[in-house]
Amino acid sequence: MNTMFDLQQYALQELKDTYTEHEIKVLCSLTFCKLLHCTNIEIHLNKHEFLAKTFVDKFVQIVEELKTDKPIQYILGETEFAGIDFQLNSETLIPRPETEELVMWIVELGVQPGARVLDIGTGSGCIIVSLGKLLKGVRLCGVDISPEAVEQAANNARRNGVEVKFEVRDILRYEEWAWPSFDVIVSNPPYVRESEKALMHDRVLNYEPSRALFVPDTDPLMFYRKIAGFGRDHLNRGGLLFFEINEAFGKETVELLREMGYEDVELRKDINERERMVKARGNFKF
Repeated sequence: MNTMFDLQQYALQELKDTYTEHEIKVLCSLTFCKLLHCTNIEIHLNKHEFLAKTFVDKFVQIVEELKTDKPIQYILGETEFAGIDFQLNSETLIPRPETEELVMWIVELGVQPGARVLDIGTGSGCIIVSLGKLLKGVRLCGVDISPEAVEQAANNARRNGVEVKFEVRDILRYEEWAWPSFDVIVSNPPYVRESEKALMHDRVLNYEPSRALFVPDTDPLMFYRKIAGFGRDHLNRGGLLFFEINEAFGKETVELLREMGYEDVELRKDINERERMVKARGNFKF
């Protein structure tokens, strides 16, 4: 067992009770690409070449971790988002494809040079760092309640050559700090109801940070209401607020924003035709 072909056959046998055949092949490709710094084409061309014993041992260890349902992104310690590599830790969610769509919506609409952009609940920093790579001349800020997440986000910004001001702050108590005004506020806050845990895979429940995911069934829009209130206080006139949302509460989120005085509220579907994003314009002050 000393070639990529052999290792894939080993993984197919060892993980057959945990993953589908397609999933196992994807996991193998991810592992080969990340650890051997190769492309999928190179994997195909070199699949029968001998590998170092250290790599074989590492691969076997990864397979053992995969048997516990630990996500490959946490095992490898990184993932790709918007074409950029991001390191992760236990306090940061694994970025999802729909969040990439939220980033691209902001980029498509355009942000003027000099504008100040805030990412609330920044986690790994995937949203704000990606915006920093895709937008020119903007001032970037990110906040999170978790010091470990903020440290990881700052590291990801440095690794990708993006200047971001990160701070540890609890947005539910934002009144305790002084804030500047912002031209764009974006957030992918906790929005999964506690009752939805029964529908989720153990890979999420056992490994991703619960406080970044869940909200009480009695108040599923608690973060949206608070962040929208923050926007009324700190969003420049004509500034934009962007949310990723729970698809079950698209209409309710739109109504909430309109009731709080936001204009041009737009609900957008993701590539899977699910209502997952909202944009609103604020005309409150400044």
